Amino acid sequence: MSVSRVVRAVVSAACVLAAGAGCDSPDESPAPEPSAADIEATTMRGAFLQPAEIGPAWAPTEEAPDQVELVSFCGGTTKGPAVPPGATVVASAAIDQGQAGVQTLHQYALVYPDAAGATAGAALLRAVADGCRPDVSAPATVTDDRNEPAYTESARVQPLTEGRWSGFVVLRHKKYEPKHPGTADTAVAVLSNRNVVLVDTYAIYRLSATGPAPAFDADWKKLVGSVVQRVG
Repeated sequence: MSVSRVVRAVVSAACVLAAGAGCDSPDESPAPEPSAADIEATTMRGAFLQPAEIGPAWAPTEEAPDQVELVSFCGGTTKGPAVPPGATVVASAAIDQGQAGVQTLHQYALVYPDAAGATAGAALLRAVADGCRPDVSAPATVTDDRNEPAYTESARVQPLTEGRWSGFVVLRHKKYEPKHPGTADTAVAVLSNRNVVLVDTYAIYRLSATGPAPAFDADWKKLVGSVVQRVG
């Protein structure tokens, strides 16, 4: 039963119990409209973009998204922040692997019991973003599971609003050393609305490139906007 129907049922019952108390008096102010209903986890799961919707070469990642740790906000060698407490996590990850590079999309919805929980969760994530170093350098890394050339990476935090959703985005640009040319651009968008915090991370890695991906800004904004428009 919807919130509005519950409210009407309670009011009707009160009028019956208090017969003659003037419930139908025209002088009485109408009951206020209930606030917007909370967003359910199933709604967010249905709003996520599926690989086929992004493009024909996209597919689900081999490994399921981490339910405890988000994708790194600051880049460099920093780990991703832990999922703020109190949320039900809905997550999806997709990848497009081509000969010229790789694209990834991680979609997280942190669904809280109420708006206060989402506000607190978003504040914790904003604190992580505000602590990102604006510029970092990292030496080449060669391990059993990683082989990455030396690089420099910048991170900038900007406010972001999409419809009823508001928050921020961390924009990162990575450039590898000249003898191993390549770039990586990442957008980590964090938006909250009612009882949900959306963390949407799009990244594109380009081999042999020396500058930012030409359509990067338009692409990440389209991906984020498509999700929030489905929820409203």
